[in-house]
Parts: sequence; C-alpha cells; structure tokens
Amino acid sequence: MFGLDTSYTILLLVCLLAACAFEFINGFHDTANAVATVIYTHSLKPTTAVVWSGLWNFIGVNVGGIAVAMGIVNLLPMEMLIDQNLVHNISMIGSLIITAIIWNLATWYIGIPCSSSHTLLGSIFGVGLAFMLLPGTHAVALNWQKVSDVGLSLLVSPVFGFGFAMLLMLILRKVVKNKVIFKEPPAKKAPPTWIRAILILTCTSVSYAHGSNDGQKGVGLIMLILIAFSPTFFSIDRSKKPQDLLTETKKIEWTIKKVDTNYLTTANRQNYNNISSDLKMIKTELTRVTSFHQLDKSVNFKIRKAILSVSKKSESIVKNLAESSKSRIKPAVLSVLTSNLKKFRANTEYSPRWVILLVSISLGLGTMIGWKRIVVTIGEKIGKTHLTYAQGASAELVAASTITVSTMFGLPVSTTHVLSSGIAGSMVAGGGRQNLRMGTVKNIMIAWLITLPVTVILSGGLFYILRMVFK
Repeated sequence: MFGLDTSYTILLLVCLLAACAFEFINGFHDTANAVATVIYTHSLKPTTAVVWSGLWNFIGVNVGGIAVAMGIVNLLPMEMLIDQNLVHNISMIGSLIITAIIWNLATWYIGIPCSSSHTLLGSIFGVGLAFMLLPGTHAVALNWQKVSDVGLSLLVSPVFGFGFAMLLMLILRKVVKNKVIFKEPPAKKAPPTWIRAILILTCTSVSYAHGSNDGQKGVGLIMLILIAFSPTFFSIDRSKKPQDLLTETKKIEWTIKKVDTNYLTTANRQNYNNISSDLKMIKTELTRVTSFHQLDKSVNFKIRKAILSVSKKSESIVKNLAESSKSRIKPAVLSVLTSNLKKFRANTEYSPRWVILLVSISLGLGTMIGWKRIVVTIGEKIGKTHLTYAQGASAELVAASTITVSTMFGLPVSTTHVLSSGIAGSMVAGGGRQNLRMGTVKNIMIAWLITLPVTVILSGGLFYILRMVFK
C-alpha cells in the first residue's frame, strides 16, 4: 500500500484510524456547542438536533475548502517530513495524535468545553519544538509566521465572540419590541415559529462553519500522516501532469525575470537568486517526465520543498516591490505573479477526495454521540439564568460569522471558545457580570489557558523520548 511493506502499512492504517478517532471525539466534544441553544430553547429535540448538526458538519467538511488544512500541514518544519527513517516519522505522528486524543477525552469527561483546535495545534507545536532540540537540528525552525498567525487567531476569537454577542444583545434590546425573545422559554414548549426558524438557522450555520474549519484540521492531520509515511505518493498532487507543473514553473520564471533587483532589499536579492535556482531544478527534473510516478522518492519531496520555497520567497519579493515607491514594475505584473503562484502552490496544497470524505464521516458521526456533557455546561452552567431565545441566537450568529471569516483567511479557530464566550457575553448583556456562574467561566478560561502549554509539553516530551530511543 503506497509503496510500503506490510508492517508499515499496518502502522499507517493504525495512524489513520487514530486520526479518525480524533475527529470523532472532536465531533461530540466541539459540535455539542452548536446544538446547545436549540435544545435548551426547545427548538429541536436532542436527537433531531444532533443528527441535523452532524449532517451540516459533514457538508461543511466537504465544501469548505482546504486552506485551514494546508495551514496545519505547513506549521511543521519541512525537515521533519523528509526524514528517511519511518520510525522517526511514526514517533512524530504518534506523539501528536496520542496527546490530542488524551487531552480531548480528559476535558470531555469532566464536562469542560476545551478546544480541539488548541489541542491539535499545541500537539503540533510540541513535536516541532522538540525536533528543534534534537542533536544536529538547531538550524531548523518552525514556521513562526504561521505559528504567530494561528496563535493570534486562537487568542483573539473568543474576545470577539464575547464582545460582539454582548453588543448584539444590547442592540436587540433597543430595537426589538416583541420582548418574548428575552424571556425564559416555557418548559417543554417549542418557541414561536419565527423564533424557532432563526434558532435552527443559527444552529445550522455554526454546524456548517464548524465542519468547514475544524474538519479541515483533521484533513491536515491525515495529510501530515500520509506525507510522513509515503512522500513519494503524497508530496505532490499526482493527479496532475508533470507537464502542467512544468508550464506553471516557466510562467513563474518568466514573470520573476521582469523584476528589477535594484529595487529589492538585500534579503530579497538573495531570495531572487534562490528562486531562480529552485525553478531551474524543477525544470531539470520534470523535463521528459510524463508521470510523477517516474520520479524517485527523494525527488518528489525535493520538488515539494522547492515549490514551497519559491512561493514563500516570491511573496516576500512581491511585498517588497508593492511597498517600494521607487519600483517601476507594473502592478499588473505583480498581480499576474501572485495569480501564477497560487496555481503553482496548488501542486502541494491539495487533499485526496477520500481523505475529506473520511474526515467528514468521522466528524459527522461523532456529533451524534457523547454530546450531552458539553451541552449541559453550555446551556445551564455558564449563566445563572436559563438561556433565552435572543441569547442563543446572538451567540450562535456571532460564532458562525467569526468561524466563517477565519476559514476564509485559512486560520484555525476554536468553535468551543468562540461560542462559550458568546454565551457569556449574551448573559452579561442580560444581567451584568453577576449573571455569570464564575466557577464555570473560570474552568473554561483555565482550560483555554493551559491547553496549549500542556499539550506542547506532553507531545514534545513524548516525541523527544521516542526519538532518543529510536535513533
């Protein structure tokens, strides 16, 4: 299977199964947030709600793109993925998956809405940092630009959730004359049709947004596994033709030659030279090649590394020229270069259809199981008063919007913390800080603060130990 012998094929299948287990746990851990409002406002029965949410999570994974997934893949140092020793790669994959599953299950068991996004990203950061500490790898570094973008996204999104949900509640109180939406829902009685429709719509939006963002993390995780185990098959999108990549390479080369290096910074002049070398190497390797299957294992990954390097350095040059007042290069040329780079990078930023389907099924099924613990926390333990129609709709509308925007920018975000903070913000708008159950809020905040450091230490420590044992 994928050029692996029987023992490694079995290990690959185990890792894929573990990745599916992570997404399954993510489903009943995170998606419970989406159904809490419709259940506690009696808009939908619990069974109907979780099935409906599971369906829209499935759809979200399948049509939400792969920008977030590729952001996950590109977090790790390239050198980690080109290790010729499969035992080392298994140590990496095993460390981050085991850590992510253990922490997700632990927080679910005690009913704390912990973020699966934090858990997975912390695990990835952990193995990346541990790899940098190994003997002989001191010059290797994480993709710090991507790490900072992801960290900022995870940090800021709950603040937006809290602030905008509170603001939306205050606006609704000013403009909505029908005060029924601000009252506690009658026990076991469905809300008026128009309110029920809004709540179901917001639940659907959060479920879809969760699938399109969190589901991609599972896609990224599986792509890491596949690249680590079989770079020959998964370093480059082999469904495309080498001639197409060769044509795209020549377009980049033709456009980059129009750049006047006199207007570049010293660093970007070096980038320019490196780009020329990488493009020349790709052309040399692909000339007279009719299929990627003809290339050696090392060449496949060599081309992948060159594509990513060219993309990153070209973007730096484009930014340099766009900001330079002296540059005479036409904006249209920069636009063409940017467009060509996107097509060029698509040769590495891809996912097989079966991977997306596997993740969507795992996430959808997970949504339908084990949701109750988190739903109770969201619906009963954040605020001292029962969740009202307006509070549920406000929190979910803000959550869906925040997650959707983050997905558009290719940034992972925590559905758990965005929605939890949105519920808290709506509660504060309804009765001030005293309307919050500070014990629950404190537990959620603690989980939010410690998840990253705990998972970094656990995954990094486990990976370092395994690598030192299996040198």
